[in-house]
Amino acid sequence: MKNYVIGIDFGTLSGRAILVDASNGKELATAVMEYPHGVMDTVLRSSGEKLPQNFALQDPNDYILVLKTIVNQVVTISGVDKNDVSALGLDFTSCTVLPIKKDGTPLCNIEKYKNEKHAYVKLWKHHAGQPYADIINKVAKERNEKFLDNYGGVISCECVLPKVYEILDNAPQVYNDADYIVEAGDFINYILTGNLRYSYVFAAYKGFYLDGVGFPKDDFFTQCDARLGGVKDKFCKDIVKLGEPVGTLSSKMAKELNLTEKVIVSSGIIDAHAAGSALGLKQDGDTFGVIGTSACFMSISEKQAVVKGTCGYAKDGIVPNFYGYEAGLCCMGDHFSYLANNVTAPDYVKEADARGISMLNLLMEKAEKLCPGQSGLLALNWWNGNRSILVDSSLSGLFVGMNLNTRPEDYMRALMEATAFGTRNILENYFNYGINVNKFIATGGISKKNACLMQIFADVLKTDIYVAKTKEAGALGSAINASVSAKIYPCFKDAQEKMSTDFDAVYSPIAENSKIYDSLYVEYKKLHDYFGKGENDVMKKLIEIKNKSI
Repeated sequence: MKNYVIGIDFGTLSGRAILVDASNGKELATAVMEYPHGVMDTVLRSSGEKLPQNFALQDPNDYILVLKTIVNQVVTISGVDKNDVSALGLDFTSCTVLPIKKDGTPLCNIEKYKNEKHAYVKLWKHHAGQPYADIINKVAKERNEKFLDNYGGVISCECVLPKVYEILDNAPQVYNDADYIVEAGDFINYILTGNLRYSYVFAAYKGFYLDGVGFPKDDFFTQCDARLGGVKDKFCKDIVKLGEPVGTLSSKMAKELNLTEKVIVSSGIIDAHAAGSALGLKQDGDTFGVIGTSACFMSISEKQAVVKGTCGYAKDGIVPNFYGYEAGLCCMGDHFSYLANNVTAPDYVKEADARGISMLNLLMEKAEKLCPGQSGLLALNWWNGNRSILVDSSLSGLFVGMNLNTRPEDYMRALMEATAFGTRNILENYFNYGINVNKFIATGGISKKNACLMQIFADVLKTDIYVAKTKEAGALGSAINASVSAKIYPCFKDAQEKMSTDFDAVYSPIAENSKIYDSLYVEYKKLHDYFGKGENDVMKKLIEIKNKSI
């Protein structure tokens, strides 16, 4: 009998599925579908209500529609016998949370809440919870809460509790009527199986859960706000780890997915973390970057350390038997697209139209022709705030060096270089706290599409950049997790040996370029510290002035 597994990757803008031969990791079929409602960051589509600053919402019904569509597609395209599909696993952007009823109904699906913005999914990049993160950080530091160490010393507004607290403070009826407030990945697994279980990876990296300890004590929550008493009742306490099953497909979902009820559904994983097993991480210092809409940079280590300014760490959080460290840039492809949509010129529009290419591709093409330093610009890549190592969503982007000869491609080149400088800052921070970075693997859409950016990364980081062969590292990692959950393999190591991907490109640093980038990086760090560490708070003051004038 053949053993096939399905891996599903729920990203920021779309979901993708792959059907894999578990004996060798061969990808037999792939399907991708964008979320019909996309990201709601300006208007709530159900009502037309203008959304406040820093909102990023989604419709959970999009996830279910995409799930059913892409799973059916890979089963059909592959032509495999559905009886030979043994397991299904998924990863999801995190922290992406929503309030639900006990039966799994999202509150935004209830008539009384269909026009209530706080009843919808709060996407990972929803940053309106920053004031609540500030309160949580203040209380946690006063109490010397142990979980702070696991989060690099600062809680991000992207975590679960700031978003839950925001719901409580702004829409108390939604908070009270929600039986659970869950990660979207756990929500989908609940829909698939009828079992509500909390993925250890979600809980440990985003939910203040410590292995062997649990969630913080009740008085921590009530010290933040008395109304948060009992908030833990809204978190599922049934924790499921990597390689463990949530359950099997319900009869309803088996029918709708064109699969059988025997299909085992594995624990959910954070989308970036899922790539680790697919990329074959197995040695101390193995590091990888998932480079797409945003970028996550993860490293596995035998060492446990408090690494300030990261998104945190957890034992067995990326691959078993290692501590998995997470950091990242919360804007990558997003600000490249921003430039293409907003910083251009009439002659560029004509050229793009005449050649039948997008403005983004045109600007990238022109930026590639520039040498290091030739743009004359230096940028801070904080268009969506700073995740690492400053952990401050109120920071914003910056260009220095413009003049009347500056062209759109100069801005693009400077932003590309800034993302590499931001990455170097993260990796140096790892090293400063004793976490080795011995091998750097790149995956994600941009790593496959943009050779220029990967060469810039190699030059700035001064190391070889290995680009994964698979286009779907997250989905493949979820498939590997599913294969272990279904006991096709006894452990991750065995599954990785058979199923992990190879590399199809290696970018090596060019010494002359690295020398120039070393000089630029010194200046980048000056700007980074000046605007990011409190010496000049102009970015925050501009936001205050803007908010008062709206």
